Amino acid sequence: MPAFGDPKARVLVVGLAPAAHGANRTGRMFTGDRSGDWLYRALHRAGFASRPESTSADDGLELTDLLVTAAVRCAPPANKPTPDERDACRPWLEAELDLLDRVRVIVVLGSFAYQQTLRILQDRGVEIPRPRPRFGHGAEVVLPGAGLKVLCSYHPSQQNTFTGKLTEEMFDAVWSRARELVRG
Repeated sequence: MPAFGDPKARVLVVGLAPAAHGANRTGRMFTGDRSGDWLYRALHRAGFASRPESTSADDGLELTDLLVTAAVRCAPPANKPTPDERDACRPWLEAELDLLDRVRVIVVLGSFAYQQTLRILQDRGVEIPRPRPRFGHGAEVVLPGAGLKVLCSYHPSQQNTFTGKLTEEMFDAVWSRARELVRG
């Protein structure tokens, strides 16, 4: 599943993996499923998306200053990628990081995306604070040597949104913060 969005983005969103009945079916990240409904509504409210919904790869949705990708590129069984799947998909995320020379903020959706993103950055020589900051919704990790900030959010999965672990207000706060950071 390819990334989707603005190739000149200053904000990179790293999710877990394409959903079997969403992106895997529609051909675009976070499209055609409830997680995508949450994500694109929030991105629209924050000014990153041209519209609040994403129903198909040809629905006219455009992202500005933001690119959406995933740590794993195929829909894993039960949304639990194996270490082999994680490692096999790593080169795709690394290639995107190479191409996105304007990225200043990385928003990770969930702990899996957080761990994989920090692992890749550390392997590339980026100094990660010690002790390694724990993942938590709203957490911010400053990586001054790389000129990056990593913002953490719970994933907008049904498991998190139906239970209230993630509310729209909590999600909006992350995107407002991302917008603040790229405005300087």
